Amino acid sequence: MAGRLKRELRQRKPFESVQEEVVLSIERTAGEVTQPLAEVLRGAGLSQSQYNVLRILRGAGEEGLACGEISERMVRREPDLTRLLDRLESRGWVTRARAETDRRIVKAYVTEEGLELLASLDEPIHVSLKRSLAHVPVARLRELLELLELVRDRD
Repeated sequence: MAGRLKRELRQRKPFESVQEEVVLSIERTAGEVTQPLAEVLRGAGLSQSQYNVLRILRGAGEEGLACGEISERMVRREPDLTRLLDRLESRGWVTRARAETDRRIVKAYVTEEGLELLASLDEPIHVSLKRSLAHVPVARLRELLELLELVRDRD
């Protein structure tokens, strides 16, 4: 299997390092396995980042979250979270309000319409994610999870 990425990318020269090959392979794989998810979300008019924010806010419940807290919980860091929240708010899926205890803090909340949208997407997304990894045995997926956690563990 070694060298497969090089063939897929039609690269003639060898990679500079195994680290470069690993990073490119992770990126390529992420694109492959998230494509079905992106298609489901596109049908609902959502980006993956917007969906991520809605799920984070659903998990926060009635407490809502400040922008900084949302940003910390994002799967991928979003450089302009304010604009992303603006788009979600303009579509009626999110509301924002100043915190009563500290007026400097603006909290975001998922609306009932946002919750309904998420509920309508839960099953199609579950199916698409399962389908994209159905060819890999669960034991190997668990091994992959451990390796990915090792890669993220920099302490």
